[in-house]
Amino acid sequence: MNLRLLTLPMMLSLSICANAHAPADSTEIYQRIYLHFRDSVNKALIYSTGKIKPEDGHVMLNIPRGFKYLNKQQSKDVLTKVWNNPESATEEVIGMIFPEDADPFSDSSYAFVITYSEIGYVKDEDADKINYDELLKNIQEDEKTENEKRTKAGYPTIHIVGWAEKPYYDRQRKILHWAKEIEFGGQDDSHTLNYEIRILGRKGMLSLNAVGKMYNLPLVNQQISKVLDVGSFTDGNSYIDFDPKIDKVAAWTIGGLVAGHLLAKAGLFALIAKFLAPLWKFIVLAFAGVGAWFKKRLGRKKEENAEEYAVARPEEANQTDGEGHQEENGTDLSVR
Repeated sequence: MNLRLLTLPMMLSLSICANAHAPADSTEIYQRIYLHFRDSVNKALIYSTGKIKPEDGHVMLNIPRGFKYLNKQQSKDVLTKVWNNPESATEEVIGMIFPEDADPFSDSSYAFVITYSEIGYVKDEDADKINYDELLKNIQEDEKTENEKRTKAGYPTIHIVGWAEKPYYDRQRKILHWAKEIEFGGQDDSHTLNYEIRILGRKGMLSLNAVGKMYNLPLVNQQISKVLDVGSFTDGNSYIDFDPKIDKVAAWTIGGLVAGHLLAKAGLFALIAKFLAPLWKFIVLAFAGVGAWFKKRLGRKKEENAEEYAVARPEEANQTDGEGHQEENGTDLSVR
């Protein structure tokens, strides 16, 4: 499949159905552009289930019933061209998994972004010694200095309200998972859920991260046992294969991962804060800013000439690319 989709800024400069009368106001224009963009993207995306070996990694994925996998390239397209994240934020992304009835535009659902980070072997000796309530207090103390920097840089403040799910480390399976309740910009009526999973391996870790609304927590908890089984490592790359003579040891321990130092290095919080806006979809690497962008660009006086925002009906896209219907190349979401 080789479908090229128009990006949002380009769509605003075209015409909405040449044979239709001009929309009455900017709300109608927004609605028509948004629906066309949503439908075009959803038609282009190709999902998989079952066993999958992503490229450029030492991992295997087993997508369970009730979920669907979006490959590396299409996941990066969604994160950058639909959810407006910078390319630099997707360097370690190897895919995404969605609930089977969800898509990138589902407001009432969530998705996990999957990354593989070759940070080295994470020692877990400290796992049973960590007081996670005390760790939470330390994280909250560190917020004060960080929020001063964010405010000066024009970002909303970030406050970790508490554990939505207290950190738990499965020593036998080498899986760490936890969830935080986050407040952005002092908006206490719209708290965010950040659910994080780390699967430890010989040379690094597989991460599954989801960001959604707090009301998603019961649904995530109901399905989390399936998600924990999604990732594993290929032969010779599991945690027990670590060789201290040749393998690198990570700078992070279990406590460090939970505290968020690695996430701070990756810029996750900055990205979420940067793209945070109302009326749109939260996701792990950032808040999807498309809705806010449309609202800003189209929220003008009704008296303005609607032809300025007219969008033309695009020609039907070719449905095949001659190279099969599925693989890591994905679907190009660039401007036609």
